[in-house]
Amino acid sequence: MDAGECPMAAATSVHSSSTSYNLEAYFRMKRGRLTVTIDSQVVEGSKRIKKQKKDPLPPKFQKSQMQPCLLEWGSLPHHVVLHIFQYLPLVDRARASSVCRRWNEVFHIPELWRKFEFELNQPATSYLKSTHPDLIQQIIKKHADHLQYVSFKVDSCTESAEAACDILSQLVNCSIKTLGLISTAKPSFMNVSKSHFVSALTVVFVNSKSLSSIKIDDTPVDDPSLKVLVANNSDTLKLLKMSSCPHVSPAGILCVADQCHGLRELALNYHLLSDELLLALSTEKHVRLEHLRIDVVSENPGQTQFHTIKKQSWDALIRHSPKVNIVMYFFLYEEEFDAFFREETPVTHLYFGRAVSKAMLGRIGMNCPRLIELVVCANGLQPLDDELIRIADRCKNLTAIGLGECEVSCSAFVEFVKMCGRRLTQLSIMEEVLIPDNKYNLEQIHFEVSKHLGRMWFPDMMPTW
Repeated sequence: MDAGECPMAAATSVHSSSTSYNLEAYFRMKRGRLTVTIDSQVVEGSKRIKKQKKDPLPPKFQKSQMQPCLLEWGSLPHHVVLHIFQYLPLVDRARASSVCRRWNEVFHIPELWRKFEFELNQPATSYLKSTHPDLIQQIIKKHADHLQYVSFKVDSCTESAEAACDILSQLVNCSIKTLGLISTAKPSFMNVSKSHFVSALTVVFVNSKSLSSIKIDDTPVDDPSLKVLVANNSDTLKLLKMSSCPHVSPAGILCVADQCHGLRELALNYHLLSDELLLALSTEKHVRLEHLRIDVVSENPGQTQFHTIKKQSWDALIRHSPKVNIVMYFFLYEEEFDAFFREETPVTHLYFGRAVSKAMLGRIGMNCPRLIELVVCANGLQPLDDELIRIADRCKNLTAIGLGECEVSCSAFVEFVKMCGRRLTQLSIMEEVLIPDNKYNLEQIHFEVSKHLGRMWFPDMMPTW
């Protein structure tokens, strides 16, 4: 019986020939180059050796237009090597650039240097890696005019922050669009002399003229430097984060709001927030604000007096930017909350880093109808049953809540979840928060809450926010 009489035998024959063909191609692979068999020819280097017998290739692989091809790592197209380099850490990228001339050319392509993070750490006090000084000088000499997205990550040493300022002072030919100054530990930029910092920052503000995003939290930036920023970048600035900048006054941030009409995101301390600022952000010539982040921090515990923002000012902002997210971070003591939430406030995200009183949470339930997310790290030993029920009833947009050192009865918690329903996408409740009562214990509450959420739920063993 031949192959034509037995389809199984024919299939086996073709499969065997195909497998033999693939193995033959595989074993011709050499280090540094790939040998490919096409149109019954073996392509290896510049040699072509015709086979004695034609392999049974499918018709689509026997077309005359298919040409022999030789692939070498050193001859990969620039755009392919560039794409690979973009995923490599800087040290590995530098090492790869020494492999051959073509890879070294890619290493210096401007597109590869548009985004760079300077890591400045002192070996004596930090285990983090630091950008080598020689590489920093190479970047300043050859690639300063290519930099567009730049960040400086410094440790807690003043020397590191001063080194960052020295680099900023040399970026005279830059066209930076995004600038971030990040302290990985305590705010070391605050230890730099104000004149040194402002002088370095002014160099970037004056020469860039296209800054769209700036993150300068915990720095000695001041009002005059903000005026320089506005004078040179008012048409492009969209994001400004400058929390904990003690040398900036309400007048300084108001100048930014008055001139930078494209501002979409703003982060600042509460002492810079004013009725005038909210009204300036609400004028017709302004774009709609998307995010407003406010840090409410007590600099002198028990001695700080916080001002109140008028409801009319909040209302003007919401009319102009109805979808704005207003995020507030509180780090206060209980006696310092008196100025907040006595009238309706359009806050969407609330985070309490210290203890917050039962009365304060009651006001939130009454006066924060736009609330989306609430995190309470501590409250004390007063049950929050009524407050949670009020929040569930009044805050129809609430989708996430986290509770730490608080107390809530199991019955009240189940009722809260039942009222919110499946809109609760994040429910992070510490197990010790829930107090068993005559209706539910800790084992039963798991089933009840999961039923109302429509998904499996368990209390947290540790905070997840």
